[in-house]
Amino acid sequence: MTRKIKLIHPRDQITTIISRIYKRGMTTTSGGNISVIDQNGDIWVTPSAIDKGSLRASDIICVKKDGTIIGKHKPSSEFPFHKAIYEARPDIKSVIHAHPPALVSFSIVRKIPNTNVISQAKHVCGPIGYAEYRLPGSEDLGEVIAAEFKKGYKAVIMENHGTVLGGSDLTDAFERFEALEFCARTILYGSQIGTPRYLTNEQLDDFQAQATGVLPEMETTSYLSDEVEKRLEICQIVQRSCQQGLMISSYGTVSMRWNENDFLITPTGINRWDIDLDDIVQVKEGKREAGKKPSRAAWIHQEIYNRNPEVNSIIMTQSPYLMAFGVTGSYLNVRTIPESWIFLQDIKTLKYGAHFRKNNNSDLVDNCATALIIENDSVIITGDKLLQTFDYLEVAEFSAKSIVLGNSLGEMVPINDNQVEDLRKKFLS
Repeated sequence: MTRKIKLIHPRDQITTIISRIYKRGMTTTSGGNISVIDQNGDIWVTPSAIDKGSLRASDIICVKKDGTIIGKHKPSSEFPFHKAIYEARPDIKSVIHAHPPALVSFSIVRKIPNTNVISQAKHVCGPIGYAEYRLPGSEDLGEVIAAEFKKGYKAVIMENHGTVLGGSDLTDAFERFEALEFCARTILYGSQIGTPRYLTNEQLDDFQAQATGVLPEMETTSYLSDEVEKRLEICQIVQRSCQQGLMISSYGTVSMRWNENDFLITPTGINRWDIDLDDIVQVKEGKREAGKKPSRAAWIHQEIYNRNPEVNSIIMTQSPYLMAFGVTGSYLNVRTIPESWIFLQDIKTLKYGAHFRKNNNSDLVDNCATALIIENDSVIITGDKLLQTFDYLEVAEFSAKSIVLGNSLGEMVPINDNQVEDLRKKFLS
């Protein structure tokens, strides 16, 4: 994934990422730690026993290459294994350790999540290692974790403990962390309603290879005021989606129709949390804004706009409860509450590969429904105003969550046909 070149102090990098992790419920007040090693070999690390929900840059500790500690707190008690990873793998420049619930679930049953559950996850996460239990904070723990990293892993499940991930920078490590936890959640939620199905390595290779050549560039690009406003709206919805767990760093596409069939769309290869106005790509008359690469799914968005004049915005993303249905093939019956049926009415599921351009699948774009699930890949939500489309996404995810959670209580009793007809007459006539 493309890295934006920004001069950000390690202290600020760490506080930004730990805040995201904490607010998304992937660590606790006291749990987890992050570090970055700089060009001097100094390691910047979160402090021990300080609230992760309110960390400031001034709280971050620097452990100099000679062992000198600079800062007003003690470094994390898990600092030894951070140091051991950097010594074992000079290519690793950042480490994240946390106890996100789904990955801890795998940790305590001593299993590794199968990242073939979602199309791009294996590419983001790489192979997953497994470190046997050792006393937290001990040199022994550092040794067993470093031994896994020496094998080439950048993600390791820690037995009865959690997970640890490394990256070429902190953004890279966070993308890996977020994608792995997403896989774990999707597998867990899918197991509540059915049996998760996994993609073959050949299918994953097809996914990586299926993107066609980049659109030709425009010679000149105009930026009118209404176009700039739409860029801002897209950025705000992407940020909101990330904050609410409806999108992850490494996957998610948002677009808005701009002028006739021309549209604005999020780029490929840029971390979704960090997208700004200048990253959004204008696509006009089949050409892209010069110097930018639109999402690889741009052709899907183009075809939906071409064939569905009432659609003016599209969100293509992965959210864990919807994808629980996507990886099991279970039917998502949205007759849960009146709002869900009124907004969504029905959610179809297409087989994996329907979103490949070479297949030219008309079912994907013709008469596009409000929501559509592509097995083991994504959900596509369409609507008029972008906020409305985002609302549909939230309603769909909440509906899926209610069914997954309710499954442990008993069989779902949907709104019946007579009740649906009453809703149709009152709200859709």
